[in-house]
Amino acid sequence: MDYKTVAANILKNVGGAENVTDLTHCFTRLRFVLKNEELANKAVIEKLEGVIQVVVAGGQFQVVIGTKVDKVYDEILPMVNLSGEKVEAEKGSIWNSILQGISKIFTPLVPAIAASGLIKGLLAIASRMGWVADTNSTYILLNTASNVIFYFMPVFLAYTTAKTMKCNKINAMVLGAFLCHPVIDALIQDVSNPSTIFGLPVIKKAFTIGESVKVFSYVESVIPIILTVIALSYLEKLLKKIIPDMLEIVLVPGLSLIIMLPVMLVVLGPVGIYVGYAIQWLYQTLYSFSPILGGTIVGGLWGVCVIFGAHRALLPIGLNDVALTGTNTLMCFAGSANFAQAGAALGIALKTKNKDMKQVAVAATIPAFLVGITEPAIYGCNLRLKKPMVCAVIAGAVGGAIMGIGHAVNTGFANNGILTIMTYYGEGTLFSQFMAYLIGIVVAFVGAAALTYIVGFEDLSNDENEVQSLPTLKEGSITSPVIGNAMKLTDVKDEVFSSEAMGKGIAVMPTENYVVAPEDCKVSVIFPTKHAIGLTLDNGVELLIHIGMNTVELNGKYFEQHVEVGSRVSKGTKIVSFDKKAIEKEGYDMTIPVVVTNSTEFKIIQAVDSGKVDQDTDVIYVA
Repeated sequence: MDYKTVAANILKNVGGAENVTDLTHCFTRLRFVLKNEELANKAVIEKLEGVIQVVVAGGQFQVVIGTKVDKVYDEILPMVNLSGEKVEAEKGSIWNSILQGISKIFTPLVPAIAASGLIKGLLAIASRMGWVADTNSTYILLNTASNVIFYFMPVFLAYTTAKTMKCNKINAMVLGAFLCHPVIDALIQDVSNPSTIFGLPVIKKAFTIGESVKVFSYVESVIPIILTVIALSYLEKLLKKIIPDMLEIVLVPGLSLIIMLPVMLVVLGPVGIYVGYAIQWLYQTLYSFSPILGGTIVGGLWGVCVIFGAHRALLPIGLNDVALTGTNTLMCFAGSANFAQAGAALGIALKTKNKDMKQVAVAATIPAFLVGITEPAIYGCNLRLKKPMVCAVIAGAVGGAIMGIGHAVNTGFANNGILTIMTYYGEGTLFSQFMAYLIGIVVAFVGAAALTYIVGFEDLSNDENEVQSLPTLKEGSITSPVIGNAMKLTDVKDEVFSSEAMGKGIAVMPTENYVVAPEDCKVSVIFPTKHAIGLTLDNGVELLIHIGMNTVELNGKYFEQHVEVGSRVSKGTKIVSFDKKAIEKEGYDMTIPVVVTNSTEFKIIQAVDSGKVDQDTDVIYVA
């Protein structure tokens, strides 16, 4: 895959760089915020090389690429200017704004969290099998590495929140690091001795959770730093308005820190802690009411949330739970959903007769099964075929219910896959809880695969894979409008045509100097420069014939028009003639793409890919 070409084609079809107000990416998808979504051509983008699916949700135009999304992102980012003043995108609902904000803050952390989960899983296996003692220096170092993302969570969240809020990232990180400093942590947890800053009381508090007492700490906390950085962003804007430009570089960050430290310790930090405990209490209350119901709902609907990107909004619940209690149940139930999506994809791979779909399904099963990356499975096959998605939802709900019955827990925060499975049997986890998790994911995976295979789905045809070259085409065929030598459209040295962004078809290197009507048709368009022709054939095909590459620059020189726009012509009627030698002498490529621009309206489009063609040669077949 040519990532630069893929990036360029995507950018073109989202409305160009000027239509992009923000761009991020997660494991598998580019997340655009567009000024005007109506300028984006969803149908064309979904047909581009490298694109699995397009989802418009949560105020974002999401282009699903798969596991190579970071490479496409790296190519597309220099093509858009996101550093200067941006025109505000159309405001959506409050919910969309919140969802976008949460996604931007937490999505960049997911790969590091997943990596930490993988390390924790491998260490748990090594420890349980007796391969290494938890006192071993290697074990200690790796375990520490797996905990860094959580211990310094305020620092990482400070960065992502500052990036989202467009304020000074380093200043924000300083505030986050301040909360994690051992001196500050010891001071906050020393509830018996009051502390002040500028004479204001530093808030300290001990909470009773169940039968235990917990003194709140900002280490591993989530909400306090987010609230702080949001406030910082507004403070910075205010200071920049009143401080002279020549003093801004020193006074704005300096005053920001001096002001925000007491605000954070006296107001926003404690508020964040209280909000965190409230969220944790609410989730635990709901979970305590019925673990089975909780597991059923999350296990069943997590995959649905992934479709819309709404699962990111649930991440703070799990992270906050880990920060306050050291365990979480949310990711257990999400694991049931993830394994169910993997199972459904496997069921498709076993059932489908379509070679391409089988390949997609197998490829999608592997990342979902190993590390819980389900987007390729969801968008590549399960959602596309509909019934497998329903089977995954049902199996995920059953698996989640089983986990709820057994009170499965995760002692950290890890993605769900075979490689991280032992994080669900960490220190303090009962064997019965681990078995509930194992049974849940097995039921979800095997159940989804079996249901998909038994229930079945409307399979895709192999027709479009069977014909690579068609020397003789039957009914529904289109003859060549140009005499010359045929070539694959994908070999054209122009990314718009080679990517098939305009539609499917062929290309011809002409040996004669004219274009004729390939079938009875209406002349819909002849561009003023005469280099491009649009025809509407009687069978409903809309055909674009583009004479040469970049020949629009000739402004009609060397071209002659023979029919009028809007006229009906019969097969073989000369439409435009041209001077091939003169145009080539000017330095232009004379390759002529012949493209079905309404390709999406046809189930099958087949084309010859080589050989001599003339007005009697069938070159394209549509059905």
